[in-house]
Amino acid sequence: MPLVSVLTPVLADRAELLVEAGKSVAAQELPAGWELEWIVQEDGPSPALRDLVDGFPFARYGANGEPLGVAVTRNLALARAGGELVHVLDSDDLLLPHGLAVAIDAFAQHPDIHWVAGQGDDLLSDGSRRSVQLDLAAGRVERGALTQYFVDHGGVPIHPAGLTLRTVAVRALGGWAASPRSEDVALLVAVADLAPGYLTPAATWLARQHAGQTTRLPNWQALFADADVLIAQRITAQRHAALHYRTPGESRSGAHRM
Repeated sequence: MPLVSVLTPVLADRAELLVEAGKSVAAQELPAGWELEWIVQEDGPSPALRDLVDGFPFARYGANGEPLGVAVTRNLALARAGGELVHVLDSDDLLLPHGLAVAIDAFAQHPDIHWVAGQGDDLLSDGSRRSVQLDLAAGRVERGALTQYFVDHGGVPIHPAGLTLRTVAVRALGGWAASPRSEDVALLVAVADLAPGYLTPAATWLARQHAGQTTRLPNWQALFADADVLIAQRITAQRHAALHYRTPGESRSGAHRM
């Protein structure tokens, strides 16, 4: 049966939020024949969440044993993934019940795409939802369009925390970038410059807004400029090397095709 792997990096102090994330994974309404696994990778020197994760029968737990950061933690989860698709779910976010099904259906409808970005609503502290207006039309996104947006505007017009990707594409690009910030944006624009993708027309996940968010730390913005330089250099290098993914039936002739 086809499998989708949900990857969640987590810190020990996120136990309560992680339970809610796991419940949202359990509530997924998958297309017929599909299965899921939830791969939780705990960052930090003092692992504390194994028993909690083991309470979910579809979950697989791993621990770093030292603080390695979100990119490395995601990559260690990726190393244990068995699915042909991987979905990113941060420990403080929630999947809507149809979230994975929408992404899986997009891959079925567009066999040549390598990524699906699910739109996300903000989940506020009072339980209400706030939609986020995106500067990108829903539907198919052709190869290079999202990357060019980054080149022209800086950043991307979607939240990369709601991504579903072909596992082979993530592994081919080395997983999440070793960047101090925007490691998920770096991966997304790299994939998006090599292969087309899809933006869902409606929300498939909820971004929980809370005081403990890492992005609210006082120094969080300090290294974004350096991260953007790394992303821009990667884009330039990929384009200079003329890399792109072969589509089904495409000839192997041509420069540096993957």
